[in-house]
Amino acid sequence: MTATPDIWLRFETPQGARAGYVAGESIVPIAGDMFGDWAADGDPVPLATARLLPPVIPPTFYACGINYAGHCRTAADEFGLDHDKTWPRTPEIGYRAQSAIIGPDEPIVLPADVPPNVQVEAELAVVIGKRCKHATLANALDHVFGYTIANDVSARGWQFADRTFWRSKNADTFKPLGPWIRRDVDLDALVTRVLVNGDLRESFPTNAMIFSIADYIVAMTRYITLVPGDVIIMGTDGHAPQIHAGDRVTIEIEGIGTLSNPVQAEAA
Repeated sequence: MTATPDIWLRFETPQGARAGYVAGESIVPIAGDMFGDWAADGDPVPLATARLLPPVIPPTFYACGINYAGHCRTAADEFGLDHDKTWPRTPEIGYRAQSAIIGPDEPIVLPADVPPNVQVEAELAVVIGKRCKHATLANALDHVFGYTIANDVSARGWQFADRTFWRSKNADTFKPLGPWIRRDVDLDALVTRVLVNGDLRESFPTNAMIFSIADYIVAMTRYITLVPGDVIIMGTDGHAPQIHAGDRVTIEIEGIGTLSNPVQAEAA
């Protein structure tokens, strides 16, 4: 095993999914585990022609609660919530379903009976690289392997009608993830942009969170052991744009990459 490269991904081959890293304009396939022991294995594949898959299927998929001031305000206004009660006092965590994960360019499929207000939540996704329990603020980020992009698609009608998020945020295809995991990231330099059909709908400093990534890892690992491959999505800022069948939604996080997916209606 050599020094860990900067950009890691998963891609489709005739033999099934493979993991690899980016070297120039190519993907170098690996044998082994990107979070542990690995070695280059096989001929390089052109990055431009590869079908990229979700870069990781997490053992556990965690999601932060409201974690940006702008989203706290706009969500409270839109849905008639109390501003003070909506503001988080501590890091709050929920879960997302593995079965909802799709990769870049795969369609977000809106169920036939979904209520009309389906929204994009553009989120930084933190990928854990080392087993972690009782982290401290000083060492929490040492357990992070890298960062990718998530779209926390949310059907608001179901979100407020149901007692849990079981379908509002976890319906099949509601969790695009990708395009790759980037390791060498300056969190304070990141900017998140949301585009629908090429039109810019939101832009915000990615790291302007109410509670930091380290805050969340410390709070979580007081009770939960994080393991390599776990993913934590960190929330969104501003107003979450609506999407409809026929749209294409694109999330850019400057310094990480671009995640883009078409939206379609469920087939009859």
